Amino acid sequence: MADPAHQAELDEMRRRNKRRVKRVRAQGMLQGVISMLRAGDIVFDCGANVGDVTVQLAQSGAQVHAFEPDPVAFARLSERFSDADNVTLHNVAVGTQDGVAPLIRAHDFKDDPAAKSSRSTIVAGGHLMADQADTTTQVKTVDLPRLIRETAVEHGQIAFLKMDIEGAELDILETMEQHDLFDAVRLTVVETHQGKFPALRPRLKALRKRFAAKYPATKVNLEWT
Repeated sequence: MADPAHQAELDEMRRRNKRRVKRVRAQGMLQGVISMLRAGDIVFDCGANVGDVTVQLAQSGAQVHAFEPDPVAFARLSERFSDADNVTLHNVAVGTQDGVAPLIRAHDFKDDPAAKSSRSTIVAGGHLMADQADTTTQVKTVDLPRLIRETAVEHGQIAFLKMDIEGAELDILETMEQHDLFDAVRLTVVETHQGKFPALRPRLKALRKRFAAKYPATKVNLEWT
């Protein structure tokens, strides 16, 4: 029988390796996306955080719209892109309706707000999240499916849509599917968060099955990281 401490160490090593592989794969995918972008293309970076992906997308010359709800991350984002003519910043959470929602932070948010802001979410029930008055804050939300539709009408097809939005992706994906909005986007990539939101797993499993039958990975890719 394996020593529990040793087994725990092995399990953690496997998790770290899995995360490393996913990051490498995402970076390779991003480089492929950047190579296809042209000056003037419209890009939506949803869940921009401090802009590590945004900055690479902007270097292509595309018009990048970066959406980030957490005030801590958005402050850094604003500093980073203060002189970027082709980056438009939106201090909002993307969802399926315009309004206001509580932004829930990680349980250890106060330990390192800048780093932990990447886990902030408008979706309740997340693992290791703390819906507490001293860390939760109210943020504006924007109806992303509506915005996609309006942008496509005004500018034509959106070249690239990236969503890393901590659980809010599921409602948006279902709405986009219902209204055939993937036709308005050349490539959509999404990080899904089934590990963080156990209650969403059945819906996400069903969605993955439908999407695998409907869309090639070159159109809708649910394996961003």
